[in-house]
Amino acid sequence: MTTWPMQTIGIIESCFKEKFAIPRQPGLSPSAEATLTLLPPFNTPDTVRGLEQFSHVWLMFIFHETAVQGWRATVRPPKLGGNQRIGVFATRSTFRPNPIGLSVAKLADIDTENGVRIHLHGADLLDGTPIIDLKPYLGYADAIAGASNGYADAGNSTLPVHFSNEAEVQLRQLQGRHPKLRSLITEVLAQDPRPGYADDPNREYGMALYQLNIKWHCDTTGAFVTTIEPA
Repeated sequence: MTTWPMQTIGIIESCFKEKFAIPRQPGLSPSAEATLTLLPPFNTPDTVRGLEQFSHVWLMFIFHETAVQGWRATVRPPKLGGNQRIGVFATRSTFRPNPIGLSVAKLADIDTENGVRIHLHGADLLDGTPIIDLKPYLGYADAIAGASNGYADAGNSTLPVHFSNEAEVQLRQLQGRHPKLRSLITEVLAQDPRPGYADDPNREYGMALYQLNIKWHCDTTGAFVTTIEPA
């Protein structure tokens, strides 16, 4: 079997500090911020010359936290409630023969003052994710009108998101440091990050955004944020 050596070209710094609650597709949380720091010898302005002309970029990355668990021929997609098995190549599961992912993000800025740091919006990437390639997104070729989404068309509804009085106070206190925090929390929870098999209405969840622990639960009105505390 032929193998192909690859190098990590950069590392992602992301607002998502753990796998749980990361949006299952890119672009679902436009307020999510990430920075790609290129590594030597790729951290020269020459490697990104002309990239500023594009609005979005493709990122090829490694599922570094699940790679050691190996691959599975069939997996349970969240879109199907986590109860039905589908072939791995018919999903975007992390448990792949080669643990490679593909994401698209909005290109916000490129800083070449000291190395190369590429600022991104809407990325669905875990903090510390290794990036193995970066390409410009081409709208005329990459966006396919009328494409079929298969079973992924099912269940695209979103949850209303509410904040407790305590959480509202905490949001105001954090406004200076994280001005997009309310939008970020709302966008993430609206996608209902709970496992498909979760059916306990009294269960409280936590998710790590930046250096914060956001505690929340679901009730008949949607997702309800109770507190926002330092992690």
